Amino acid sequence: MGQPSNSCLPERVERMIAPAIAAMGYEVVRVLLSGGSRATLQVMAERSDGAAMKVDDCAMISRAVAALLDVEDPIACAYTLEVSSPGIDRPLVKERDFERFAGLEAKIETKRPIDGQRKFRGRISGVAEGVVRIATDKGTAELPIDDIHRAKLVVTDELLRADQRKA
Repeated sequence: MGQPSNSCLPERVERMIAPAIAAMGYEVVRVLLSGGSRATLQVMAERSDGAAMKVDDCAMISRAVAALLDVEDPIACAYTLEVSSPGIDRPLVKERDFERFAGLEAKIETKRPIDGQRKFRGRISGVAEGVVRIATDKGTAELPIDDIHRAKLVVTDELLRADQRKA
């Protein structure tokens, strides 16, 4: 059986590491594989208790992920493992991210045009049945999660206040 294609590899790695990371008290935010001959595997994680991530948290996750990857060896090429926190302008990847951050401002780019545009900026007003609702200056847009290419929170005073409360 051959190696999986790079397009499905991050999902496979996430399925492989998520249970161990969860057992340690963290959640996987996103796994990305980028680069060419010397790839970078980026694992973005956050604390399950909502507290701020520290360097020691990233180091513990890095050691655990490296050990799992050494055993499973899912990546055929040489790579660098990078573990980080999502940061304040965190990516929104899963449906629960859009639920959790409803009411805050986000930038969303879709894979295909929706109502003639691919880039949206506005307040997340909710998510239901796989569709994100975002209130923009042009009205409310409904964006199917499967059509979202990338999304992230926008740093605003409101977001900074929310972040300071969790620190």
